[in-house]
Amino acid sequence: MKPVFASSSLSPSPQVWLLPDGGPQSHAEPWLARWQALHGDALLEQHDWQRPLRGDWSARLQETLVDAPAPVVLVASGLGCVLAAWWAAHSPAAAKVRGALLVAPLDVEQPALREQLPGWSPIALQRLPFPSILVARAQPAACSPQRAQALAQAWGATYVAPDDMAADPTQGDWDAGRALLQTLLKD
Repeated sequence: MKPVFASSSLSPSPQVWLLPDGGPQSHAEPWLARWQALHGDALLEQHDWQRPLRGDWSARLQETLVDAPAPVVLVASGLGCVLAAWWAAHSPAAAKVRGALLVAPLDVEQPALREQLPGWSPIALQRLPFPSILVARAQPAACSPQRAQALAQAWGATYVAPDDMAADPTQGDWDAGRALLQTLLKD
């Protein structure tokens, strides 16, 4: 199923695509659902949320992006961050991406996660070919703030420490995150 866009006409304004976590330690991400409902952001559906395969997920992102009627801005959470980085390192279609908001990347190189998510490590560490902002979470279970900062540096992303955010992304509409997204949506 391809994402439904708010406008069917070609538009210079980018579409916002949501790339949810889907990993084994994923928690409900109510802010993603709220952003989809409130702002008409498109959710990238994957074929198998229970058994995520990097190749399948990357192919899904590729086929959807190639068909996009406008440039896109990615909003990725957890495993979605790892997907965005890996896909961008391998796809010439990454030129259609204007920016990415990367929230709480999942460190799939941790031994326990490497076992639960075979095929997702190593994490692509190439500089992203588009502007990006990485927001770390205070709870370091899936990725410590230090590791998140190292990923931000490798990807060329602006790092936002958990203490710098006005609100936790797991709560409500996460207006502070939407404000960060707006900086990527501007020309």
